[in-house]
Order: sequence, then structure tokens, then C-alpha cells
Amino acid sequence: MSAGAALAGTKDMALMAKGEAARRLAGAVLGACLAGAALGPTGAKAQEAAAQQEVYDNATSTRNGGVAASSIANTLPRRGDPYGIRQTLARHGFSFDVIYTGEVLGNVKGGLRRGSLYGGKLEANFAGDLEKALGLPGLSFYVNAFQIHQTRGINRNLVGNLNTISAIEALPSTRLSEAWLEQRLFGGLASIRFGQLAADTEFTIANYSLPFMSSDWPGIMADNLPGGGAAYPFATPGIRLRIDPDKQSSLLFGLYNGDPAGPSSNPETRNRTGTNFRMKDPALLLAEYQYRTNQGDKDTGLARIVRLGGWSHLGRFDSQRFDVNGLSLASPGSVGIAARYRGDAGLYGIIDQQLYRPEGGSPNDGIAMFTRLFVSPNDRNLIGLFWDAGILASGLVPGRPNDQFGVTFLYAKLGRDAAAYDRDFVAQNGLGRSKASGELSVEFSYVAEIRHGWTIQPSITHVVRPGGGRARIEPTTGLALPPPKDATVLGLRTTIFY
Repeated sequence: MSAGAALAGTKDMALMAKGEAARRLAGAVLGACLAGAALGPTGAKAQEAAAQQEVYDNATSTRNGGVAASSIANTLPRRGDPYGIRQTLARHGFSFDVIYTGEVLGNVKGGLRRGSLYGGKLEANFAGDLEKALGLPGLSFYVNAFQIHQTRGINRNLVGNLNTISAIEALPSTRLSEAWLEQRLFGGLASIRFGQLAADTEFTIANYSLPFMSSDWPGIMADNLPGGGAAYPFATPGIRLRIDPDKQSSLLFGLYNGDPAGPSSNPETRNRTGTNFRMKDPALLLAEYQYRTNQGDKDTGLARIVRLGGWSHLGRFDSQRFDVNGLSLASPGSVGIAARYRGDAGLYGIIDQQLYRPEGGSPNDGIAMFTRLFVSPNDRNLIGLFWDAGILASGLVPGRPNDQFGVTFLYAKLGRDAAAYDRDFVAQNGLGRSKASGELSVEFSYVAEIRHGWTIQPSITHVVRPGGGRARIEPTTGLALPPPKDATVLGLRTTIFY
């Protein structure tokens, strides 16, 4: 990401145009580490997680007829498979599912401007067990694609936020996401996955955050990495090694091409179909350790997952304040070319903790909380610290065992030099006192099951200091403007999982 003057002008446009990272097809295809940890059949993210966990079982077993347990097909005549296509595929080791997510969002106060929009994402997933189909021991594959259709983006057009409001926001397109092979090793104690990968399907996940509309690849990586990193709506060539020494522990290592689109102020336009398959950019590396307790449905203790991880990018990154001569990029004497740093990195920790488990309940029932904390260097990153946390209640509404509701907080603190640049820019343009510090957003959300496999989700999101309180440049006139005012967004999402 470029810095300096671009922070107030071109960079703002690039950040908005890159499309809110969203996704998540959750968990391992073999269901090892995350099996049983997804948040039930409600919520768009939770349904994607359940789909990913079940897809391998559907491909390797005919007992479900190729239909995931959380699919609306289970409530339809002939299980939504009148011609027996799913059953036939399942007998040969293949399965598929389709997820549609549609939402209406309205910015009713503050931000860049008031207004409303409709956005939708149709996702198709196809998986196969090549041991069953072709006799290749331990080998499986997975492919998925998106058809994204939106009138406008809530971030880029209405609010101007850093944190995610809608995790499905992206420029309209039909794009390939992941396409990979996975080889199990040593009797399932390890696996290696290679092909076109999205890092956010396995790394940096907080399971209890998944039902929220803002659940996403963390903003500190989406806003700091080239093109937003290997995360929704992008995937990129890569390889992932997973080691599961026991049922409680996992180690994950990922190596990805470090720029899914290539240098551009609009990465999603540069790689509109997801088929650039770039392989020569500086690498992005991730590593994560996971430790799980009480994840079985028959366990009685409180469920917990702890994740510790880090990432490193081997490319070059612009200074957020200084040019190559050491002057502020906001200074009239600046040459406008940012100083460059070699490499970037970050550390993070994640906790999913069940607080109340009803008698006979699963890890997904009762009351639970999550928190994630990420840090990165302050000189080359727009965001130096990212923290989110939330609390989720599941199955506590009488007569509605699959409903969920809760609140989540997201805070992105601007890097030291990014905030200092804004002070320079505000002083130079006579805008008074800089308000740059960070952005806080709060989401209240309720996920209501209409019928099995179909949910409706109303939400309210309030954003304090959109864009971190930075001044900005109006793109058509070039005039310096104060930061957007605090914004309030009302949302209504529906998700159907077939």
C-alpha cells in the first residue's frame, strides 16, 4: 500500500476499492481441527464453516446422500435432489453445495454520505475424495467460485471505514476463489495443501465471531498487505502444511504469493476473475499454533480454542510519513516519493472461550466470547494495532434453539507514522487539528432461523471516526476535506445454504 499523500487521497481510494475482505469457507476439508467448532447452522459465516467441514465427509460417505446436515435440502421433498445427482456424485466420492447471501445496508447517519444498497454473493463449492474416485490414497481436491453482485459498496461509497461492516463486500464480478489438492500424510497426522489458496479459510479465525456480518480477515492485514493479502475476494497460488500431533493441537504453516492482483490502485479490477495466478511476487508467510479443549459434543467442560500466530511479507513497503529525502510527504518541498522499507511482519493471538454450556450442550451452545489482537510495525503500516472482541449467545431463546445474538467490537489503531502524516497534512491544508487516531466499530446482530438452512439477520453497526479520523481528498475536486463523521448503518441479511 502506498503512503504519504496517497494516505489522504489515492490511498483512501485504493483502500476502498480493494473490497472488504469477507469470506469465509472455514476449517479444514478433512474436518480435523475445526470439526465441531463451527457455530451451528445459523449465520452466513457459520454456514460456510459448516459446509467446508462437511464437504469431505459428504464426498467420502453415502450415508448423507451428499447433503450437508445444515443444508436446507434436508427439509425439501426428496432432500432437494429429485434426480439423484447428489447421491450419484456421493457414491463416486464427490459433493457440492451452494450458498446465497444477500443483504440490504443503509447508512442513516454520518460517514461519506447517507444512502442504501443491496449486495449479494452466490457461492458454489465442489469437493472430491480422489482415493474413493480414482484410488489415489489420501488425496482430495476442492474448488469454489463466487458470483458477486452489488449496487454499491458500503465502505467505498457510503462510510469510508477501515474495519469491515459487511464481509461479502467486493466489486461485482464472477471469480474463481480456491482450487487445490490436499494430500494426507502419516495416517492423517499431517496434510499438505497446494494450488490456489485463500489464507483466511484457515488462519486468523475466531470461531465465535463467525455469525457476525463483520467477521473477516483482520483489517490490519487487509489494509496493510498488497491487494489486501490472500483473502476474500482473492486467493493466490500457495502451499500449506498442517500437522496434527493429537486431537487438541495443530500447527499450520502457509506460503503464498504476496500480491494476489499485482501493483494497482484497484486490485479487484486488475484481477477481476481470480485467474491471474501470480507466482513471482515477494512471498507472504504465515504460521499458527492451535490448542483446543472440550470440543466434543459429549464433553461437559467449557470449550476453548487458543491460537498464536505470526506473518511475514518479504516485499518492500512505503513509509507512512517520510519521503526519500526524510521530509514529510505532506510538505510542499517533498518530492512525493515515499521512503521504502524492506519487509513487513506481525504477531497475533486469538481466544475462543465458552462461558456457559447448558447441560447436554455442544461447544456451540450457550454463551461464548472471542477476542483477537494483532500488532505490526508503526513506520510502514497504516494500521499498527488491531483488536476485536465479542460475546455470542446461542440457543437461549425459548422455542428457537438455532437462533444466535450478540455484540462485537472492532478497533483499528493507526500506525504512529500514519497518524503523524495526517497531522502534517491537516496543518498544511489549514483544516484545524488532526483527529487521526483509530477507528472503533460496534455491531449488534441477531441471526434468526426461518427454516433449517435459511436465516435472516438484522444488525446495527455504529462506526466511530470512520477511516481512523484521517483527513481526506475529495477525488473529483482534489480539495482537502475533514474526516467523515461517525456513522450508523442498519443491515438486514439473508442466507440460504443448499
